[in-house]
Amino acid sequence: RELLPPWLVIVAGLTGIVLLCVSTKDVPTAPLRTKYGIVLDAGPSRTILFIYQWTTTKANETGMIKGCSPCAVQGPGVSSYSDSPQRAGKSLEPCLNWAQNEIPAEQHSQTPLYLGATAGMRQLNLTHPILSDGLLAALTGTLKSSPFSFRGAQILSSPEEEAFNWVAVNYVLENFVKYDWQGQLVPSGKGTAGVLSVGGTSAQLTSELEGEKQAPKEGVRLQLYGQTHWVHTHPCPCHGTEQLRSRLLSALIQ
Repeated sequence: RELLPPWLVIVAGLTGIVLLCVSTKDVPTAPLRTKYGIVLDAGPSRTILFIYQWTTTKANETGMIKGCSPCAVQGPGVSSYSDSPQRAGKSLEPCLNWAQNEIPAEQHSQTPLYLGATAGMRQLNLTHPILSDGLLAALTGTLKSSPFSFRGAQILSSPEEEAFNWVAVNYVLENFVKYDWQGQLVPSGKGTAGVLSVGGTSAQLTSELEGEKQAPKEGVRLQLYGQTHWVHTHPCPCHGTEQLRSRLLSALIQ
């Protein structure tokens, strides 16, 4: 099996958010036309706005989507603005304005808009929950003032974030559904792949469990393409890139 390049896993991770968040009401059955969705990935070092598009074609109530060009928000991650929350909201405006030009004006009010914050905001919420609440409030205010249909800004738990990565990787590998030679969506007939995400201080291994009886309490239940998947993330502390570098330096010094 070939390993996916890290950048593909990171970018594709947002695909999982759209696949799980776009409900039936977001994708009407008629008429057949292009719809849009926006996801802001508020990571620890920077925020990126992604535009996704899809048509009303679905496979067992789950949409088939593709990504458009992203917009990188200038400045650090939103958690760095804990002392000035309004600046965090202000930093999103250039990319939101860019998205208005990329998406047809008549679609703005029907375009769902989400923000998912990850490691940086999780850490801030643990140490200074009042500051993290203020940041989310400022971000929410900016997003609500846009012409898009704001659907929420939240801090994703580590299992949720890794579940989205798992969905995205298996979606890209066509492990759920695929197009046949006639252009019809059909089950792929393949099993799902596990995903190893390596961060700075730790790594996480996410895989599918065989059934609900094996799923631990912290497992995530996903309904995709007419199938139920139980996904579990196993943390591997001290196995991140920074830890590896420290061990390497220690070995060299010795």
